[in-house]
Amino acid sequence: MVDPTAKEDLSSTLDSSLYDDVQTLFKEMKSESCSRKGMLVWNLQRKVEVNPSCSLSIISILVQKLEKKLTKVSKLHEKKTYMSVIPVLHTLYYVVIQSGVTIPKGLYHKAYECLGKLLILPSPYSAVALHTLRSIKMEMTAPGSLYLKRVIAEQNIKSQHFAAREKVFVLADPAVFSVSLEATVRAYLEVSRRLTNTRTMEKSMLFHVLQTGLEMTCQSSRLAQALEVLEDHDVRQYFQNVVETVKQSLQHGPGSRADYLKGLQQIYKDILAASEKDVMNDEQGPVYSTTVPLPEMNFLMWTDEEMLWNLLADFALTSGSNFIKDGKERISRDSGIVKDLEDPDDAVQPPYTAQKTLRERRNAIKSSKSAEKLSLMKEKMKEDVTGNSPLLKEERSHTARVVVLGDDSTLGKLTKAYYVIRKKEAKRNMLTKKLDLQLYYIPVSEAEASASSPDESRLSLASCLERVDPWYSVNVSSLGAAIPTLPELPSVSRKPTELSLYLLDTLCYYLRCGTQPVNLPVYSVKMTRSNSDLASVEELFVSHLEADIPDFRHLKDRQQREPSVRQKKSSMELFGVVLSVNYTKATLSKREVKGEASMTWRVVITSEPAASASGESYLTASFDSLNPAYNTKIETQNISIRTMEQRTLCVCLDKDPRRTYTDVQKIEISPCLDPGCTIRCRYSIGSEQQLPLSKYLDKVMSLPINSFSGVSM
Repeated sequence: MVDPTAKEDLSSTLDSSLYDDVQTLFKEMKSESCSRKGMLVWNLQRKVEVNPSCSLSIISILVQKLEKKLTKVSKLHEKKTYMSVIPVLHTLYYVVIQSGVTIPKGLYHKAYECLGKLLILPSPYSAVALHTLRSIKMEMTAPGSLYLKRVIAEQNIKSQHFAAREKVFVLADPAVFSVSLEATVRAYLEVSRRLTNTRTMEKSMLFHVLQTGLEMTCQSSRLAQALEVLEDHDVRQYFQNVVETVKQSLQHGPGSRADYLKGLQQIYKDILAASEKDVMNDEQGPVYSTTVPLPEMNFLMWTDEEMLWNLLADFALTSGSNFIKDGKERISRDSGIVKDLEDPDDAVQPPYTAQKTLRERRNAIKSSKSAEKLSLMKEKMKEDVTGNSPLLKEERSHTARVVVLGDDSTLGKLTKAYYVIRKKEAKRNMLTKKLDLQLYYIPVSEAEASASSPDESRLSLASCLERVDPWYSVNVSSLGAAIPTLPELPSVSRKPTELSLYLLDTLCYYLRCGTQPVNLPVYSVKMTRSNSDLASVEELFVSHLEADIPDFRHLKDRQQREPSVRQKKSSMELFGVVLSVNYTKATLSKREVKGEASMTWRVVITSEPAASASGESYLTASFDSLNPAYNTKIETQNISIRTMEQRTLCVCLDKDPRRTYTDVQKIEISPCLDPGCTIRCRYSIGSEQQLPLSKYLDKVMSLPINSFSGVSM
């Protein structure tokens, strides 16, 4: 006979241990290294997976933590106190979805009440609180529904009741990833396929939902045995019944909880009755994991500029044959991506000779839906107001989660690809109405490069995200720092290692909880060549532009070799005006300034996003001279730089040697306009006209990178 006091002592010891873990995790972020904090987050998640029953204690501790923080927030009203709420909210959501046990109504109501009070916080903190509150409400109405919907979407399980589908693309930059590192990361990510058994997926979901909803009335061992002996088609039918029961309960709201539990009870009885003859009472049933399984990770080296567009188009086209139906035009699933999604402006138009064909073409233009033409602008308006883009959520049932691994140059590459997508969608809306594109970024740099030049960080945008969102630093930046040091995974090992689980679990945590975008401003640069025969170049950058004068490099090199030589000697060779500069001050006055730069050998322009700066986004332009006395720095949003005396510039964008331009005489930089905000008026021919409400729209393009907290509005 078990001593009840021994049970209580064990329970109190476990609660005390969990309380210490949570306290250690949520101390000041600077008190521990980010890598250490990241491991603490993962260890807490693993405890819930190994022992689901401990989730009740963790949820209770987290709710108490939220109540304390709510008191502090109501007194101080400081951004720092708002930020401290974010880790608790995401941890609460993740424990709820992973728990696999019935959470008492009283605890749910306590959490719900606390979350409701957090809605007074400014955006995006209130948005995270609202997302967590809705998740709690869903679980209160239909226990197990949060888990069910997530698994159906991530595993692309066919269901007529929940149409959501998701796919994860992990793109690594070949400029950062060596051949050996590529092979190592690929081996770690492919572990997710070995851990996911599609044949038992529906059985696991049945087990999870029935066990969570029916509490003590569900005999877990008996249910596991019954599911094991059922035929696959029977399992499929019971699974669809559970999905339908969940859907009906969510549609009817909180008042339908009793009917929901009755429905689960009936399905449970039917499963036991159908398998009664084949179940042996003395046998132990299989063990079904109640945690959310890992989604499939599609790991690719990002070698082709069109790769992202093709991946998204392929995902959309293979998701259904009725992807695009625009007037009388249809896209076939069989005929190939590139041809199917060819821009209408670039396509070769057939000669229309018959009157009937001309009439059909006129009708096709007339029947085009204005809502589709305006969808990108509507999405932009939503982004400006809420920070999210919930455009046509009921229609965009498919989500493409694109994770980019690399440094600042990789984000520059992503910016160009994202611009191309927006430009194509502005011409002909094909992907936007079907896909919800979510962008994620894990900063990874070459270990050799970071060690050799620590002063020249290639992860400046990652630093910006860390300043905005400390929880990003704890989970994502720590993961990125660990990737270059991953040991080679033994090919003979069938059991996943701790490191592979850490990599996969942390990545999934980022994908599932990183819902708040940080919009990084994008700038366009027009480069005029010194040779009139060469056309000017129009480019984009998101983090960094560096322009130096090749004629003066030898002087800078000589100065670095002989620092004792006085500046006067070299200054004489550079005497006079080198650059002509026109710019607009980044102040309320927006005053235009014309100036000249003497003895300048390099100009470094860096982006300062509004996410990390107070007020608006702006550029910092640093003019470096051989004589430090002539060094200057200005803040602007628009700048034009022209060389004097037939000298030329060498321009490098986003620290990417692949995007270097020579023989440049003039550069003009300004915020990049979003192609989705330029709509051709139907009554104007060959021209573009502003729509009435467009003047209230921020037309500047930005790159939305998902984080845990987003940016305070």
